[in-house]
Amino acid sequence: MNDPRRQSRQQSQRPEAADLTTCDREPIHIIGGIQPFGALIAFSSDWIVGSASANVSEFLGVPHEDLVGSRLSDWILPNAASALRRRLNQLSFADAVERIFDIELVADRRFDVALHVSGNSFVLEVEHRQREQADHDASHVRPLIDRVTRASSLKEIYEIGAKQVRALTGFDRVMVYKFSPDGSGEVVAEARSSHLEPYLNLRYPASDIPKQARALYERNLLRIISDVAEEPVPIEPYLSPEGEPLDLSMSTLRASSPIHCEYLTNMGVHASMSISILRRGELWGLFACHHYAPRVVPYPTRTLCELFGQFYSYVLEQREGDEARMLADRASLAHRNLSVLLADSRDIAENFDVFAESLGEVIAFDGVALFLDGKIQRSGQTPEPDHLRSLAKFLNRAGASRIYASDHLAGTMPEAEAFVDRAAGVLAIPISRTPRDYLVLFRQEVARTVTWAGRPDKAVTHGPNGVRLTPRKSFEAWKETVSAHSLPWTDAEVAIAETLRVTMIEVILRLTDEAAQERAAAHERQELLIAELNHRVRNILNLIRGLVGQSRSDEQSIDDFVAVVGGRIQALARAHDQITQEQWQPGSLWELIETEAQAYSGEKHARVRVEGDDVLITPTAHTVLALVVHELLTNAMKYGALSDSAGSVAVRTVIEENGDLCLEWREQGGPAVQVPKRRGFGSTIIERSIPFELKGTAELHYELGGIKGRFCIPSHFVAGHAAPRTAKKAPAGPRGGVHGRVLIVEDNMIIGLDAEMMLQAMGAEDVVMASRATDALSELASAAFDFALLDVNLGQETSEPVAERLAALSVPFVFATGYGEVEQLTGRFDAPVVLKPFAEDALRNAFAKVAAKS
Repeated sequence: MNDPRRQSRQQSQRPEAADLTTCDREPIHIIGGIQPFGALIAFSSDWIVGSASANVSEFLGVPHEDLVGSRLSDWILPNAASALRRRLNQLSFADAVERIFDIELVADRRFDVALHVSGNSFVLEVEHRQREQADHDASHVRPLIDRVTRASSLKEIYEIGAKQVRALTGFDRVMVYKFSPDGSGEVVAEARSSHLEPYLNLRYPASDIPKQARALYERNLLRIISDVAEEPVPIEPYLSPEGEPLDLSMSTLRASSPIHCEYLTNMGVHASMSISILRRGELWGLFACHHYAPRVVPYPTRTLCELFGQFYSYVLEQREGDEARMLADRASLAHRNLSVLLADSRDIAENFDVFAESLGEVIAFDGVALFLDGKIQRSGQTPEPDHLRSLAKFLNRAGASRIYASDHLAGTMPEAEAFVDRAAGVLAIPISRTPRDYLVLFRQEVARTVTWAGRPDKAVTHGPNGVRLTPRKSFEAWKETVSAHSLPWTDAEVAIAETLRVTMIEVILRLTDEAAQERAAAHERQELLIAELNHRVRNILNLIRGLVGQSRSDEQSIDDFVAVVGGRIQALARAHDQITQEQWQPGSLWELIETEAQAYSGEKHARVRVEGDDVLITPTAHTVLALVVHELLTNAMKYGALSDSAGSVAVRTVIEENGDLCLEWREQGGPAVQVPKRRGFGSTIIERSIPFELKGTAELHYELGGIKGRFCIPSHFVAGHAAPRTAKKAPAGPRGGVHGRVLIVEDNMIIGLDAEMMLQAMGAEDVVMASRATDALSELASAAFDFALLDVNLGQETSEPVAERLAALSVPFVFATGYGEVEQLTGRFDAPVVLKPFAEDALRNAFAKVAAKS
């Protein structure tokens, strides 16, 4: 990175360009420490040093005697001096480099030159102009960048970049080398000659490119070695008049470390070039170019490569930013969906599977466990409950209020070795202010195979250059397997987990508050329910007392009295049963009449015909009408149409225009009717209950041919029309459609034995029981069966594989459950379901259905 403080200091000490041709206080000295394919001259107002080699005169075309002790203006042409002066004035910031291509420095000799500032000096680098080199117009870079920008992925950007640099430079191999956060690097793309072995995906330890070298790559974007076997020229004089060495950090001709040259020699490389790839000013990676013979890349071509590297860095940063934003957008959308699910859930534990599925869209995991209120729920690949409890204790010690992420849990929790095969890495999210509550994501062990170019732990050894970094002598790839590790949790995943932690804490607190409010409301409802129950009990007791008291008659015997009272109480009980079966919802009027007729008139109930509109009436009206119908039927049985063998009762229900319900009662065909001489309590119930209780009307006429009555109740006691009713089918025959061998899959022995007895009574000749799916599959493999009864839930498994096998064998079967939630299986297999505990009629009907289909 450039240091602004150094930049300002360097600018303040920079010599004036006007001194270029007037600095004659010091002679030109021979200097070195550079590559031999160019010449380097450092000069200032106080001193002049020059030349890269002893034969510099031959390189520049200047006689040796004219060069030593001369001034620059003595051998640089005036036009060249003016051009250099203009470029020197443009060096406006630290590490800036100005280049002039195809300039005539001396008569009849053309060069490519570069200028930069080094301390108190200017540095002029000179290379021969190669006539055969390509045009250095920067427009050549545009089509190269266009190809990169059209890439559809980062991988394609890497590959296109390597191909473009190789086409531009002609190197045998060009690699895109990406640095990891730990300093190691990986070859993520390469373009190479077909006869070379691939280096793609090879990994190199951080020690291969030390930190100081990486820092230099951030300043000087291009480095080149034309021939690793060439001896560099030493710097003479080594120190300036101020006693400072010449800083060649920005010099292209700067010689490389002998360690690095040895490294390349061991790889068989004779020439190399690197182009820095920066991301936000920091070193992301390199274009690493190798050639297996000496190679000098012309300066204009190197400049194009440097320009391409800068544009490539920009495109790469943009694409990485785009992909990061796309990933963040997808994660944000999934997180919002997850937050909505949490916010809408009354109980996270009850919706745990749905929650886990949604969470998997945000963060990849192999298993998840929820620790909440001392309970544990699991999904996927997780440790056993005992191990999870140990993990919870560890998390409490590790920091209960923050995210804990590890791809090597066994490294910090030795007990984790016991379940490393199921969970090697964890991401623990605290979800409440209570330390024991966590949402923990697990990742399984991944034997991460890393391909290294040589052993990374053999980088520093004793070598010919002393106890220093020595390149590895072998570049054979070998495998390093990292055990007890999972895939690492990325920074993005940890950030999402932190956001989720805040959301879940808020949700848990909300649910806690709502639970407290719900408990208070439930307590209040309980108090009201108890008060209402007391009120109803008192009313019922008063009603029974009234029935007992009003049913007394001096002319009755005790038996008659008991029968009358018992009949009326039974009528109320039947009405109550009907209401409670409907959970105190409106009930069918027709069903009320038929129930009373069947209960009271026995075999004569077929002589009671009901027609008209079947409607739903409210519980209050239901109880009153039950007593009225009971009394009407009692009179019909004792004195009216049902007292002999010929009479009948017709009941017609009608909805009036205003919505009121009218029940018309007519008896016919029975004995002649006489008007009663006295009104008993039964007559009082018939004539006065509806007007008094329901504010309706009641009319009763004693005609000679039979009693007629009309009873109307207001519309607000009518809740609508009842659903059409179908005729009830007669029960199945004694065998119920079951025969032959029957397989029962049931994990409860008592329930299985109960089912066995019922199936044998229904006609099964042989019954085989299995408690597990594997046992049932074994039975199916060894013998043929005619029917099967499958319990859906078998402890830790279901009977789904057995159902699949039975379906494949075309064996009819029935599902059984104690939970009532089997829609997923019944939708797949179209099999009837019976509820436990078993009722024989239910089993008969179910097996009759599957027998009819088969």
